[in-house]
Formats: sequence, structure tokens, C-alpha cells
Amino acid sequence: MIFNSLPFFVFIGIFLPLFFSTKRSESSWTWASVSFATLVEAVLWYGTSQGWWNWPLHGLILAATIGSRILGPLKGQHLISLVGSYVFYGWWDWRFLFLVGFSTVLDFTLGLLVDRESDDKKRRQMMVLSIIMNLGFLGFFKYFNFFIDSAAHLLLALGFQPHLTTLRILLPIGISFYTFQSMSYVIDVYRRHMPAEKNFLKYAAFVSFWPQLVAGPIVRAKDFLPQFNHNHGFDWDRLITGTGRILWGFFKKCVVADSLSPFVDQIFMEPDAFTSINLLIGVIFYSFQIYCDFSGYSDIAIGFARVLGFKFNENFRTPYFSQNFSEFWTRWHISLSSWLRDYLYIPLGGNRGGKLGTYRNNMLTMLLGGLWHGANWTFMFWGFLHGMYLIGQRQLGKPFGAVMSGLRFPSPLKAVTNIALTYFFTCLAWIFVRATSFDKATDVIAGLTNLSGYTIVSMMNKFWVVKGVLLIGILLAVELTDLKMHWNSLAHRSTPFRIAAYATLLVLIAFFGSFGSGAFIYFQF
Repeated sequence: MIFNSLPFFVFIGIFLPLFFSTKRSESSWTWASVSFATLVEAVLWYGTSQGWWNWPLHGLILAATIGSRILGPLKGQHLISLVGSYVFYGWWDWRFLFLVGFSTVLDFTLGLLVDRESDDKKRRQMMVLSIIMNLGFLGFFKYFNFFIDSAAHLLLALGFQPHLTTLRILLPIGISFYTFQSMSYVIDVYRRHMPAEKNFLKYAAFVSFWPQLVAGPIVRAKDFLPQFNHNHGFDWDRLITGTGRILWGFFKKCVVADSLSPFVDQIFMEPDAFTSINLLIGVIFYSFQIYCDFSGYSDIAIGFARVLGFKFNENFRTPYFSQNFSEFWTRWHISLSSWLRDYLYIPLGGNRGGKLGTYRNNMLTMLLGGLWHGANWTFMFWGFLHGMYLIGQRQLGKPFGAVMSGLRFPSPLKAVTNIALTYFFTCLAWIFVRATSFDKATDVIAGLTNLSGYTIVSMMNKFWVVKGVLLIGILLAVELTDLKMHWNSLAHRSTPFRIAAYATLLVLIAFFGSFGSGAFIYFQF
């Protein structure tokens, strides 16, 4: 189930009243549970066509309705959250639910064992077992075909004729996100950063929490599990402020990202068929497509979590205004970059091993970050480029700053120059993320270097270009002014401003948005 689809809006109309009804009195709760469980039955019967698994899902929802009444308000809300999350995730393929369930049972059990064990060696062994099991499943489902294909190509290059069978393994949506989330819980228990969770229902609701289950942000158990300790009632202020964040997310995804998508798809399908100016526009459009697509999902997830009474940390902070790559990775996909820092870069030694050790750790972290994004050598090269950017920044940052100071660049010009250079090299790396192969990526780069192709006459689909530029302009104008005016704070203080902003977003989404056709890019990661 995706946010920009009709089934999701039906799901929300059912889930929210069920979730908040556990806070109400017995009579109103009974009325809500019976009414909405019946509605869920009707919607799933009409809206799904997955075969025999319809009935088990119906039974789960009815069991949640009855069970939550028996368990009481708090545990009942956990149960509603858990079942709603499984319905949300199982909408794609019910078989994926077994993986979420296995990861939940595995790390809940190991977390308890690690917490109770006093022998440090045994505790470490159980923590390592969690890492091996989680990464083993992640590696099998996400990278098995990739490594088999790579081995076959290597053997062919060496003159052998391999007969390797690649299994048709379907990638479970969001497996990287919930695997990292569940695995880091056991690591934090091992490090004694938090006690093990004793309530399995609460832990299962945490792992599968539907707003961020399939595309993040990656939440930490020590930050998020305590938020399940109390019953979340309905709150108008949370609904209003959360709705604003949701609308902004839908604008980014359905209006900006999906409007840029057709032009980008056409360019990267056959890059050698287009002139330089079209390739340049395609690369720039893709940089904003992937940003708006992913940050839009995060905004929607943060908004719905706020409506439900939960708080997620920010996942993006205007990354294209970064003045260097260290800053970029504190602004882009913050939950992943901080996860890699805390659970990979620092354990590798961080910056404690001198220059060469730091460079090695930077490179290994970015290479594995690239591999996390996808089972393709182009993703690895993307990670390699960002590793080189971070190393180059450490080597050349101070001399470059000294040159600008020597040339007496004013501070605003220094900032603009740094932002432009960071964005340029970021876009260069994005080419390898979007291109389906190295050949396609090199075709794009070769085309960009052809200076004779930068003519307005050869620009194709001028309407798409003008529309895309205007939408990007709106996005940047809002983000740039938000750095000074803080729109969220202003929306909290001023009701007229909030009404005007929400109405504008609704109009833009209604007239320019695309629903039901564009899956989020990061689902594949």
C-alpha cells in the first residue's frame, strides 16, 4: 500500500478511528470497533484480489478489534497499531509478513537474552548472532541475484562457460529499513544504552509501525519504544500540524517528483539520443525528483506519526544548500547517515586512526552505504564517489578556503560557490544512481561534455521543462525562506497563514498532482 493511492486513504479512514477509539469510553469504543471493523471487511473484500489470503487478513482485523477490547486501552492500541501495520505492509504481498515477523521474534528474543546474560563473551556472541542473521536475510533477498550475476560475468571474462542459475527472488519492500531498525535494537541493548523490552506486543508494534515501515526514517528503539508507554488520544492540534506536514510531503512527491519523472525517464532510457542541454536538464530534474520523492515520503510519515501522537526525528534538512559533503550527510537521509556513523563508522575506528585510518573508514562506510541502496555496481560507485568527496574535502577544504579568502570573496559569494560546487558533484554522483548501467551513465557524462549541444532550439518538451523549473523554484523558495522565517513555527502561531498555506497546497496537489501511478523511489532500497 502506498501513500499516494486510494486504498491508503480508505485504510486511514478506518485505522485512525480504531486507533483513537481505545481512549474512549466503553460504549463509544464498542460502537467504533464494530462499525469500522465491518467497514474494513467490506473494503478489503472489494479492494483486494490476492486470493485466499483475504480471509486471514479479515480475521486478523476482527481479532484485533475484539482482542484490543479484552486487553485494555494501552495494549489494545498496540494491537490495533500492529495489525494495521501488517495490513498496510501485507497489501503488497502477504508473504513479506513472515520476514517482518521473523525479524521481530528473533531480535526480541536475543534482546532479552543479551540483557539477562552477565557474561560479556556470551552477550557479544548473541549480539553477533543477531547481526549475522539479519544481514544474512538482507543479503539473501537483496543481493543473491546480484552476486550470482557478477560471478557469472567474471567467469565469462576469464573464458569459462558458467551454468549458474539465478533464483527469481522478489525483493521485500523496505527490508533494509526494518532490518537496520531491529538489528540496532539488539546492539543498543548489548551496549547497555537501553534495557531490553519485555512486552512483545509493544516491541512488535515498534518494528512494524506503518508510517515508516517501508521507507523510513529509520527510528532508534531507545528513542521510539518509550513513546508506546502511554495511550495516545486524539488531539486537534496534532491533527492540524500533522496535516500540514502531510500536505507538504504530498506536494513534494505527487506534484514535484512525479511531474519531473517523465522527462527524467525519457532521458535516462536512451541518453545517447539527446543533446547536452536535455541531458543537463534531466540530471538536474533527477536530483530534485529523488530528493522530493524520498523527503516527501519522510514528511508524510512524520506527519502521520504526529497525528497519532508519535515523534520522528527529521530525515532531511534542505540538503542542496549544503556547503560541503560533511554537511550534506548531516542533511540528507539523516536517519541512515547517523545509523552508519554510530553502528559502522565509529566501530571501525572513526577518525581515531590518523589520516589514513580516517580515509579508510570514510570509504568503507560510503561503499557499504552505496551497497545498502541497491544491488548494482553503479550504487557501489556512487558510494565510492561520496567516499572520495569526503576524503577530498579533508585534503582540499582548507587550501580552497584560503584561496577564496586570498581573492577576497565576500561571505555570501563564498557560500554560493561552496553550495554550487557541492551540488555539482552531488549531481555527478546521482547519474550513477539513476542510470541502469555504467554504459548508460558514461553516455550521460559524455553527452554533457559536448559543448555544441547546449542550444535552446534542441531543447525538447519545453512545456515539461518550464513546468519543472517553476515547481523546483517554488520548492527552493519555500525552503530558502524557511531557513529565515521558519514556516512551521509561523503556521503554529498564525491561523490565517495556516489556512492560506494549506489551501494553496491543496490546490497545487489537486491540479498538478499524480495519484496511484508513481511508487516511491526508495521502496526499491
